[in-house]
Amino acid sequence: MSEDPYHLLGVPRTAKADEIRAAYRKLARKLHPDLNPGDRTAEERFKKITAAYDLLGDAEKRARFDRGEIDADGTERPPRPEPPPWTTRRGAEGYADPSAYADLADQDELLAELLGRGFGRRRGGAGIKLRGHDIQARLEVPFLAATLGSTQRITLPDGGTVDVKVPPGTRDGDVLRLGGKGGEGIGGGATGDLLITIHLAPHPRFRREGDDILFDLPVSLADAVLGAKLEVEAPGGRVRLSVPAGSNSGSVLRLRGRGVPRAGNKGGEKAGDALARLVVMLPDPPDPALRQFVESWARGDAGEKPETQE
Repeated sequence: MSEDPYHLLGVPRTAKADEIRAAYRKLARKLHPDLNPGDRTAEERFKKITAAYDLLGDAEKRARFDRGEIDADGTERPPRPEPPPWTTRRGAEGYADPSAYADLADQDELLAELLGRGFGRRRGGAGIKLRGHDIQARLEVPFLAATLGSTQRITLPDGGTVDVKVPPGTRDGDVLRLGGKGGEGIGGGATGDLLITIHLAPHPRFRREGDDILFDLPVSLADAVLGAKLEVEAPGGRVRLSVPAGSNSGSVLRLRGRGVPRAGNKGGEKAGDALARLVVMLPDPPDPALRQFVESWARGDAGEKPETQE
């Protein structure tokens, strides 16, 4: 990655950690490969912003990049030139001893003293306190487990496991934060967080539309014409459903409260609804008696009594 990571994330060099994190999340939701299937451009940009966040999201790496010690790829840069001859040690450590400024003290003792004190406070990194970096993870969750809420177990990079509470109504691409499950802090700094991007595994029957869950319900021709009471598999478990007589394919039956749980109890209702779309199915294999009846019905003589001879 040769591009500047700040430019890739669209943040200034003075951006705080939470600003960098927010910028990455916004771009990740837009460019994630799961949301852009087959889009190579989006996939390449996603890889670049992820690499940029891996660098800037780690406080230690970011500091080294800002100091010019590593490049945008995290590769070590060539060592800096040797310090001036009046220092005895390389880098800032060579200035930790005020005696190194003896020649300056002859001209301006106050300046030399101030410089010596300033570097002395940073000797050995004393006083540096950095928050640990956040760890990124991805968790695939079954459709109903995410939609209705569940607890899932995820394996951490170090081999440990943690139980993740997936709240009801979680959507594909949502990011869950587990505080204190990230990288260790430096100098007593706070531990980073674990950021988990949720990927919903599709369900063979159910699909979501707003707070409602939709599914197709196959019914026999007899049940559609005459009406019936059926036990069907609905979100949250099996339920008994009444099919009105004379129902057509495409008719929708509503199961109240069987949809997506609503955060904050919107409108006084705890959840959306499950909507069953009827699909009338003909017998397989075809029934000759049904065919004969339909042919008779099409001619208009179905149900007529045969003529009697006197």
